[in-house]
Amino acid sequence: MTVESLRVYVTVVEQQSFSRAAEILHLSQPGVSLQIRNLEKEFDVKLMNRSPKWVKLTEAGELLYKRAKEMLNLYESVKLDLARLHYTVSGSLHIGASFTIGEYVLPRLFSSFAKQYPDVEMGITIANSAEIIGAIRDNKIDVGLIEESIEAPDLQVVPFMKDELIIVAAENHPLVRAGVSDFTLLQDQIWVLRESGSGTRSFSNRFFEQARLRIKRSYEINSSQGVKEAVFAGLGIAILSRWVVRREIEDGMLKEIPIQGMRLERNFSIVQVSNHVPSRANEVFMERLIKLDSKFV
Repeated sequence: MTVESLRVYVTVVEQQSFSRAAEILHLSQPGVSLQIRNLEKEFDVKLMNRSPKWVKLTEAGELLYKRAKEMLNLYESVKLDLARLHYTVSGSLHIGASFTIGEYVLPRLFSSFAKQYPDVEMGITIANSAEIIGAIRDNKIDVGLIEESIEAPDLQVVPFMKDELIIVAAENHPLVRAGVSDFTLLQDQIWVLRESGSGTRSFSNRFFEQARLRIKRSYEINSSQGVKEAVFAGLGIAILSRWVVRREIEDGMLKEIPIQGMRLERNFSIVQVSNHVPSRANEVFMERLIKLDSKFV
């Protein structure tokens, strides 16, 4: 029995699929099957029943899965302790980030980290917050960065930065001409919104509900860039992170609609599974994230 065979076994169980496990581990499907057969031969038990559509563990399989998780966590912990002895930062780090963070906050941090630690193999997946949470639960990424705080018993969520959201409109929009707006002027407006599952959309929905705003009409677009372009074209107004529209406001392409006495904020959060044992690269990267603030450029 090897660490690799245990890792293959755990991945098959968690993915409930030999083919998906092979894809994640960059192995052939016959290679994955061979690892499972070798474990069954070594322990002289049947670990799982399988069909083309499902994988079901036997009682022995359930026991091995539990112990395999414990052994893999211990193995990663030992690797981490040994790495600390030599102050080395290496290995792989796959980060998943929601669109606002992945496109506007993460690139410069990612670049500086990669230059300082060239031995770390790094990758980024950018998707909406709901998809990033799903990828964390499926063990497809090591660290998830999302635009909201969530509570879930299987996840560890740590805020790392405050994000200010603002209401923006085209230069000729009536609310822009009005200057500092009274909150009541937001009633019965046309809004351009991100898609469901987006952290920005979740924030907008809560804002509309808490403020009891009536929406005259809304349009849904699945990217921040698309929302910006639609607002610039005069389709409606939108709530977006200041990170997303900073350059457009500086260039005068979009205008902020300040609402008297109102400041909209949310947390950017780090998400990991609760029992995750971080690599040294993971630890160092998270330390940098937590040191960031809203002035980071």
